[in-house]
Amino acid sequence: MKISSRKLTISSPVKLNLHLAVKDKRPDGYHSLESVFMALDYGDTLHLEFAAKNSLVIDLEGVKFAVPMEENIIFKAVSLFRSKTGFDQGVRINLKKCVPPAGGLGGGSSNAASILLGLNVLSGAKLNHKKLLEMAVSLGSDVPFFINQIGAAWVSGRGEYVNTVKPPKCFCVLVYPGFSSDTNAAYKLLDQCREGSGGTKEAALTEKECLKALSGKPESWPFKNDFLAVSPDSQKTVYQNIFSKFSELGASFSGLSGTGSTCFGIFTKMPQAEKAVDALKKNWDFVRLALPAKKGAVIVSK
Repeated sequence: MKISSRKLTISSPVKLNLHLAVKDKRPDGYHSLESVFMALDYGDTLHLEFAAKNSLVIDLEGVKFAVPMEENIIFKAVSLFRSKTGFDQGVRINLKKCVPPAGGLGGGSSNAASILLGLNVLSGAKLNHKKLLEMAVSLGSDVPFFINQIGAAWVSGRGEYVNTVKPPKCFCVLVYPGFSSDTNAAYKLLDQCREGSGGTKEAALTEKECLKALSGKPESWPFKNDFLAVSPDSQKTVYQNIFSKFSELGASFSGLSGTGSTCFGIFTKMPQAEKAVDALKKNWDFVRLALPAKKGAVIVSK
């Protein structure tokens, strides 16, 4: 296999779920979803370079993962790429982690997509988008969005259906409350709650309704997150407290991203968003201001 480069640096952005509706469980055990994704100009940075043949070295900065390396999504992405392409050159990956793990921002999924995109360049494999997308779907529901390298989208199915949309003009303030969310546990709790209510759930917004709303003012957005209603009471109390603070500080819209636990506020003016960041930092350690990104993962240097 022809080697096209020896070192890459890749930006790995986060996403917000402005809207997240979870459908019934499918025969394959997964859930279909309907969501409005928006990438932000904030995230992690990955450095990829060659190492000894067949080796894989992953250096982590700023985070300790609770799962064994073999279960880490970066390790899975590299292993999958190797199995599909035969690429056996050793790789060293340095991950500068800025995004809180298991915070609902898709940090791990973005890292996985960045690895696939980076290895495709580094190895010279030149896989087409369809093949990269197939690998992305097998890694997780959020990974396909990041593989598409777009700013915003209506995402459905298991995440494989991605309809690009224009991101709204706004300023996003992120608050991580200091605790993470277990995605598997959140889906299990959602299923249990629905079973307890006889499987009834609110009528979901249609794609047309969501996209029409997205083009309007944030204060009129009808978006919701199905996981918010079934969150444990202790977490829900924290979320509602953050949402109240956002409202007091002039946010036009606020919500929960993914299965939690990061909350976000949408502001229409930068000075207002900056003041909100200063105020929120008095109560929470992780508060960030970010803008909608024009595109997803980007190879910023070779």
